[in-house]
Amino acid sequence: MRNDKVLRIYTDGGCSGNQSDENLGGWGAILEYGPAVKELYGSEPNTTNNRMEMTALLEAFRAIKKEGQLIQVFSDSSYLMDCFRKKWYENWQKNGWKNAQKKPVENQDLWKELLPYLEQHDIRFYRVKGHVNLQSQSVDFDKLYEKFCEWNGTEFAYEEFEYIIEKNNRADALANIGIDEIREE
Repeated sequence: MRNDKVLRIYTDGGCSGNQSDENLGGWGAILEYGPAVKELYGSEPNTTNNRMEMTALLEAFRAIKKEGQLIQVFSDSSYLMDCFRKKWYENWQKNGWKNAQKKPVENQDLWKELLPYLEQHDIRFYRVKGHVNLQSQSVDFDKLYEKFCEWNGTEFAYEEFEYIIEKNNRADALANIGIDEIREE
């Protein structure tokens, strides 16, 4: 069951026309602490999907008012989750912000802004399947839950998993609001 002493962050980011020269990106984040909920979203032109995923998390972190929080982060971005869970950033820093292929790490500016939050809080990162249609009769939630447990362990009950998926879908909807707003400008 949800712990009222844990700050949960659900994030998503996306990019319409990700590989084209002119594109629109959006990000969304939900912060949940007990009954308190804050929704954030925004957008950028000419960006990438990964930058929007990272921006969603960065903006959520920026919204935290108190240090020393126990935080659970849920995202469908394997790039973002793997970096933190596998500690890729440690080698990047040791290697002068070069990746394993000796090339500059992409999105260094955002990584450098995100990393200090690891020292300010106790953060746990969880990967979720993105874009799950909760109303679809063809979605096998048992298999999705198995995959979720494979990625994250078994600390979350099935009912919590359903709630997490629902919140991540809401973060996705917020990211799309950001994209829609920039289209209208």
